[in-house]
Amino acid sequence: MTKDDLRKKLRKARRETVEALPDSMRTLVFMRPPAPLLDLVPPGATIGLYHATVSEAPTAAYARFFFEQGHAIALPRFEDESSPMTFARFSDPFEESDLVRGPFGMMQPDDAAEAVVPDALFVPLVGFTETGARLGQGGGHYDRWLVAHPDTTSIGLAWDTQRVDNLPVEAHDQPLSAIVTPTRIYGPFG
Repeated sequence: MTKDDLRKKLRKARRETVEALPDSMRTLVFMRPPAPLLDLVPPGATIGLYHATVSEAPTAAYARFFFEQGHAIALPRFEDESSPMTFARFSDPFEESDLVRGPFGMMQPDDAAEAVVPDALFVPLVGFTETGARLGQGGGHYDRWLVAHPDTTSIGLAWDTQRVDNLPVEAHDQPLSAIVTPTRIYGPFG
């Protein structure tokens, strides 16, 4: 099965999982990072997150949690569709007043937000293995960013239905440090 075939299959499974959950449960299962995961986040670390789409594992509660713990929060920012992914400070995780719609349709920090480099990065994914392999959206943005920032702890957030036994892994694919689902923590790896 090709990566594109897997993406179609796993996006469908992810969408069906989320549609089956009551609205109140979607965020509740990712309300607070589990204690073992917090061991991977150094004190004072800048935390990179993503602004989740409807079917992705939600990150809004994690953003508020880490912000309340005194961490700087960052989200991906793109200048345009051909520019590399960078990160900028997300200073209002409660009202999201400092976000604008970016070139890919995702919410991102506005141009005035300070550029930052996350120490720990929560990564979106389409699929994963229990050994830390990740299947992303296909643009390679996170893989390229992680190659350029090898000391960053990368943690995937996913629904349990996104786990697969095997993924076609290529040389440019970056493994994750850990993966969190509503029922389990995989890792830390490496």
